Amino acid sequence: MTEITHQQAEIILRETLAKGREMGLKPLSVVVLDAGGHPKAFLREDGASPGRFEIARGKAYGAVMLGMGGRAQMARAEAQAYFMAAVNGAYGGKVIPVPGGLLVKDGDTVIGAVGVTGDTSDNDAEAGIAGIEAAGLTPEP
Repeated sequence: MTEITHQQAEIILRETLAKGREMGLKPLSVVVLDAGGHPKAFLREDGASPGRFEIARGKAYGAVMLGMGGRAQMARAEAQAYFMAAVNGAYGGKVIPVPGGLLVKDGDTVIGAVGVTGDTSDNDAEAGIAGIEAAGLTPEP
């Protein structure tokens, strides 16, 4: 079974933050989860608010548990609010269905998820996409 490695997680963290600096974003926080939704790695930049871990994890958790990136989750929440409310209840309120939650794939296999927070959700997603691609993996925003 393919899984996200510690080395890949480190690359994702480093390159996501580098992309955020290149874009001039506010301080970011980034979490990498394995395919079971468990944290593999996390970084919070200096100046990022302390609650950002839970937001980053919520974005990534929704992606890996639902098998869809944050953009698709947000569209689903807008179209089927009751469904997403029920899902969030089933997962103990841990799902944050907005951009910045990204599935991580190796080929067609989901091996984890990344959650990025700190700037606008779309900017968070853009930075995360760069990090995932730098690790040689495929993002699904």
